Amino acid sequence: MLQVKQVSVIFHRNRQKPVQALQDVSFNLAPGESLGIVGESGCGKSTLVRSILQLTSLQDGQIFWHGQSLAQMSRQQQQDFRRQAQLIFQDPLEALNPRMTVAEIISEPLRNLTSLNPQEITRRVKNLLLDMGLNEDQLHRYPHEFSGGQCQRIGIARAMSITPELLVCDEPVSALDVSVQAQIINLLQNLRREKNLALIFISHDLSIVQHVSDRVLVLYQGRIMETATTEILYQNPQHPYTRCLLEAIPRLDTRTQSTSATTCQTPMLERLEHPGQSSGCPFYARCNQAISHCQTALPALTTLEPGHLVACHRVNHQPAVF
Repeated sequence: MLQVKQVSVIFHRNRQKPVQALQDVSFNLAPGESLGIVGESGCGKSTLVRSILQLTSLQDGQIFWHGQSLAQMSRQQQQDFRRQAQLIFQDPLEALNPRMTVAEIISEPLRNLTSLNPQEITRRVKNLLLDMGLNEDQLHRYPHEFSGGQCQRIGIARAMSITPELLVCDEPVSALDVSVQAQIINLLQNLRREKNLALIFISHDLSIVQHVSDRVLVLYQGRIMETATTEILYQNPQHPYTRCLLEAIPRLDTRTQSTSATTCQTPMLERLEHPGQSSGCPFYARCNQAISHCQTALPALTTLEPGHLVACHRVNHQPAVF
């Protein structure tokens, strides 16, 4: 359904050096599949999905939707794509217009992107609100009258109002309490099963991604470090950075905590200021398993086994093909 091929994004800042936000990122997404994208803050997660949704310009690479390049779509085709690919934002309250009621917020996409009459729109909005665990009495309230979890449900209802094929979730539960996080995750899982939705789920929390995703893609400084099915990645992580992220997952039972030395030994370095000029692995300075070759040669993303790709000199693998 979605093909991302060698996408690169560079941000040019006034009177400052350019920043390489993404470099040679490639992956595929099938209908009904859920892909988790993980990494530390600033690794390029949000930039990647903004590129997919055409909210950020590419410096290089191509993105295909059902086999057609987004860059070559007509105006009508681009409007169809925007209807088929919807975004759920990180801050649920900031994502809602404070001057619009819930009914107006959810019905706006229906008015702009469908040919439904007012009666059909009203009926659809009421059904959506019930599907989200809310009730009709809340239709004419404003966003500030709801909790964070309720605002996120309203945002999901707005995204689902035009029956998209792809739902992009940009850290949708990071601003919510833990108990509410579980409710929103369960809601997204139910919608995915019922509507055969494809999900792209962005998070820095690997414990949440494990429950949501079929596959996981690990980003570091705009590059893919590792990607595999969820089961393989969590049971057999190969890249030192992936193991570093897994070690950071909080655990209640300290007896299950790894007794080995942590993989990450140095604080996070600033991202590279000279795009394309780095000769070594971007994770070199933080890795306690690095060898001299890591400092001088950039590891290519290659195949360890079918569906398991790793960018590390210490892993034996074959060239990856997208």
